[in-house]
Amino acid sequence: MDELIKEMERFRDLTTAFTFTDVALVLTLSFVLSVLAATVYKLTHRGTSYSQSFAQTLVLMGMVTAFIMLVIGSNIARAFSLVGALSVIRFRNAVKETRDVGYMFLTMAIGMACGTRFYMLAAIADVTVLAVLVFMHKTDLFSRRVAERALRVRLPAGADADKILEPVFRTHLSESRMVAYETVAGGTLDEVVFTVILKKASEARALLEDVRKINGNNKVVLVVGQQEVDL
Repeated sequence: MDELIKEMERFRDLTTAFTFTDVALVLTLSFVLSVLAATVYKLTHRGTSYSQSFAQTLVLMGMVTAFIMLVIGSNIARAFSLVGALSVIRFRNAVKETRDVGYMFLTMAIGMACGTRFYMLAAIADVTVLAVLVFMHKTDLFSRRVAERALRVRLPAGADADKILEPVFRTHLSESRMVAYETVAGGTLDEVVFTVILKKASEARALLEDVRKINGNNKVVLVVGQQEVDL
């Protein structure tokens, strides 16, 4: 009987480590700040790889991290137990954009700050970092005009690509350089890849039409620079 009473008292001591108000405040603040981060992510995202699931995961990550930090507190044993539990999880999804990693770390930091009850720090840091992200988005900071394009041309097998395409390139391009050469369609065609710089951006369609006239109406693809494409 005495042992049962001791266990009940121990359980009561553990549950009073934080109050219902603490839990509500931690989860609410982490939710609000994470939603703010996810909203900025949505508004500043560029390209076709936007994922609603990822935005929702940012909110979930912030709240769960806050809850974990609240549970761990300053207990070293709980911290090591958590590491052991999380080590069995295997993440297979590749992050499509390096910027997404920054948002993940941001929501984790928000959760850690809220869970350890640094509420003011969490709010100020979140607003400051998101303001910087919005500023970089609005000012298009560190952007660079991409002049080079990748041109993929299919030609009959054994054709001299440089000699055949030279008149067209001289008309439409200010610079061209062959970077890849391979056989396709069972060896019946050669696919040649050039890096090219157009004399005028508006001449892209004319370039493709002229190349198609020379290569027997085979496939011709003009790909924009890596900084501008999102696949």
